[in-house]
Amino acid sequence: MTSTHAFWLAGRQVTGEDTFDVTNPWDGRLVGKVGVPTDAQVEEAVAAAYAVRDEFAATPAHLRAAALDHVSKRLVERTEEIAQLISAENGKPIKWARGEVGRAVSVFRFAAEEARRFNGGDAQRLDTDAGGQGRLAFTRRFPKGVVLGIAPFNFPLNLCAHKVAPAIAAGAPIILKPAPATPLSGLILGELLAETDLPAGSWSILPVANDKMPALVQDERLPVISFTGSEKVGYAIMDSVPRKHCTLELGGNGAAVVLADYASDEDLDWAAGRIATFSNYQGGQSCISVQRVIADASVYERLLPRIVAAVEAQVTGDPSDPKTDVGPLVSEDAAKRVESWVQEAVEAGATLHAGGKRDGASYAPTVLTDVPSEVTISCEEVFGPVLTVQKVNGEAEAFAAVNDSKYGLQAGVFTHDLQTAFRAHRALEVGGVVVGDVPSYRADQMPYGGVKQSGVGREGVKFAMDDYTYERVLVLTGLAL
Repeated sequence: MTSTHAFWLAGRQVTGEDTFDVTNPWDGRLVGKVGVPTDAQVEEAVAAAYAVRDEFAATPAHLRAAALDHVSKRLVERTEEIAQLISAENGKPIKWARGEVGRAVSVFRFAAEEARRFNGGDAQRLDTDAGGQGRLAFTRRFPKGVVLGIAPFNFPLNLCAHKVAPAIAAGAPIILKPAPATPLSGLILGELLAETDLPAGSWSILPVANDKMPALVQDERLPVISFTGSEKVGYAIMDSVPRKHCTLELGGNGAAVVLADYASDEDLDWAAGRIATFSNYQGGQSCISVQRVIADASVYERLLPRIVAAVEAQVTGDPSDPKTDVGPLVSEDAAKRVESWVQEAVEAGATLHAGGKRDGASYAPTVLTDVPSEVTISCEEVFGPVLTVQKVNGEAEAFAAVNDSKYGLQAGVFTHDLQTAFRAHRALEVGGVVVGDVPSYRADQMPYGGVKQSGVGREGVKFAMDDYTYERVLVLTGLAL
């Protein structure tokens, strides 16, 4: 795992003049060295993608679908190898890394299916008005152009898959920039794509440095930008290119609401277990991890000790151990930031029930109550294994608490009442409402994205394809309708 990894330029493997190190956040060991593209190589990739855009848009659906199917099947075959790589470069516990590979398998499979049925056309009679006599409108979707996909570190394979697979399915060339901390998983996709018959130039995977991104973002040959990452960076990108199409999947501070009817011992055990697991999975480094628990006063006193016990039962340690639930954060600096936010909350009057300790890049799963509304951990995305629990009186107060945030990605509502579920769907200012579970549930084929400061546009294979394409209407005249 310590060899030098080449990158992928217009479908072929090349090296740059420089390299950078990828290290394991758990123990600091070197995982691999990665070649850095030169400015000339980046220009070559962009020029190749732009030149092939019309050819790629016109490729038969079966060719693109076959390539996507191939990648899906090869991911299955190499699951353990890739999972070990994800765990090594990211610090993700191996059981979650294996799950991530499985999700990427599905993403490419879903994309293959969508490639076969996408763009089937929609016919509309225009003779509903006298001026449209004998006319039929036929609508299809066409790629907007080359996609620049910018992926984050927390799901280094699957969120690369969510950029690459929909672009290929829609016939849009893509230049993928994996996260500097975790580029190896994205480069693996290049190995699998290189085994297909996709046109040269239709894809490149370039581990360019973050300070090189403004030039790529500004390049007029890249009209579509799909970015997953921080609110600050995402909106800076959008503000810098107001005439481009930007899909932004940004941050959140996911809330799990436990309402009064979710009151049996079985209910509360289920809710506490799910909350504990999904406030800490990926080290809390997920945009939809549970950060806030909002519990009705009637269940609060019985729920809180269950949550604390379930959080304390999370196994922390070496991510290569299959028993480990919670590994390190991506870096020691990230853990220090979480540590400082928790300390700020405690100094402001919050009560610490579990955790609150840092060891290098690892931060212990943490539960806080009585957290003042003005402290950072109440207002921002913690992106770490920290959970706050608050008491409310009734559904209206609970839903208002969810909405009292600049973010709006997903929310979970623990209730058995169907009418309550529909009220939650209407009232909560989020991109997705999950009933009977935590906000951390995501199926890779469903529309996924947020409102407010959590982003614009939607991922999920079909919905990303819609974002990467536009409608073009064809009007046929003189028909005997």
